[in-house]
Amino acid sequence: MAGTLTTSIFLNFQNKFKKRCKTLFLEAYQTSISNNSISLNFNENDITAILHNYIDTNPKRKEWEISSNLENYIFENDTIPIKGFAAKFSRIDMRYSTFWKGEEYKYFVEAKNLKANDSGSKRRYITTGIDNFLTGGKYSDCDGFLVGYILNGNIQDCIIGINKLLEKDNRKTEALVSNTFLDFDLFSSNHTVKNLNHLFLLYSN
Repeated sequence: MAGTLTTSIFLNFQNKFKKRCKTLFLEAYQTSISNNSISLNFNENDITAILHNYIDTNPKRKEWEISSNLENYIFENDTIPIKGFAAKFSRIDMRYSTFWKGEEYKYFVEAKNLKANDSGSKRRYITTGIDNFLTGGKYSDCDGFLVGYILNGNIQDCIIGINKLLEKDNRKTEALVSNTFLDFDLFSSNHTVKNLNHLFLLYSN
């Protein structure tokens, strides 16, 4: 009984931590809209850097005792350490972390630019976004969520396009489906090894 209770408490902590991470990201997005701080010709790293700055200065982050950093290197333990080896490590766009009962817990973010009229950006969202979190991917050991910065068109057209590509790849069961989170559409996809969450942030007019 005690073990079940402990597991329940941990899962509650974990879910609250993940929810807070997404909340910080969405509040940063709302600030970026209010400040008109994103241009449609920005690279995804430019947008993430701006949003991370808003996350870093959000008082809730300190209140919730969450730290964050940009471009987190994924250390590869089997790498032979020779000059320049670290530059070859994979980098995920952002990392959140917090401590609970002396243990550190991490939650990662990978972001991609998306355009409704560009099938290449939707294909890239799958191959360098979704697939990197799955078995054999660069971030397969990372727990995290994906973010799509929509710079052209609307969210629904981007989702339809991504799902069509997944169906074309005989991955219809992995299609993105909608849920609601803080009045935003939070999408999820179910894969063999894990479920993934997806946030789509609209910047196009």
